[in-house]
Amino acid sequence: MGTTQLESVPEPKYWHLKTVLSEALDSEFSVGEILPNERELAARFGVARATLRQALEQLELEGRLQRRRGVGTTVAPPRVGVAVGTEQHAWPGAAGDAWQSVDCTLAVPPAAIADALETGHEESVHMVRRSRMSHGQPVAAELLYVPDGSVPDLSAIDAPSGPARARAVLRELHRLELEGQDRSVELGSARADDAKELDRLPGAPVLVVTTRFVVRGRTAAISVATYRADTCRLTFGDSGAVEIHHGPHQQAS
Repeated sequence: MGTTQLESVPEPKYWHLKTVLSEALDSEFSVGEILPNERELAARFGVARATLRQALEQLELEGRLQRRRGVGTTVAPPRVGVAVGTEQHAWPGAAGDAWQSVDCTLAVPPAAIADALETGHEESVHMVRRSRMSHGQPVAAELLYVPDGSVPDLSAIDAPSGPARARAVLRELHRLELEGQDRSVELGSARADDAKELDRLPGAPVLVVTTRFVVRGRTAAISVATYRADTCRLTFGDSGAVEIHHGPHQQAS
């Protein structure tokens, strides 16, 4: 990582420094590697630490870096693809599903969810909580709302609570013939419970993906998945997303 003359650059110093640092991340560092401390980096590039912090903050916002408590600033793993345009329909928990079941409880859902499920506002539904990890770090949390009518034989299964109960609900859903699903995506801010689960501060930017599963023309379940905006990206189509491999020899696949 060499020094760069920044004084004659017309754009803000931190912005040019961000570009230089980004190129260094591609060529000299691997995923999870810890960067030198701020004092060393500032001295190497001949900039004030305030300028360096601005560049690092921008790279963090772009998902190139992660600041981890007790560890330091590390190179972030590749973003997780969130497919929103696929024509392939599948229940949660199907083969290839990257989510892990965490828990399942009976609770009254938010009014908007109850309306979509056509249940009463005081009627409890099964709330399956799942999480998604990448490189050992949480990147998404999901709440799957399932009314009793969609899993009528669930009571016969000896899985009173926890991950086993969650997996039982998913198995029962798989007995239904899925006709289709609708999906929407919006940018939001992490609530306190989501922030804790995703290891972010409350108010951090997130992508909220809401999926409605349809069986016999009616809503059988609704998924609300919250993704860390700094570690995820949207993908469209069925053939897979375009991947850009950064490094000394750049290529697309």
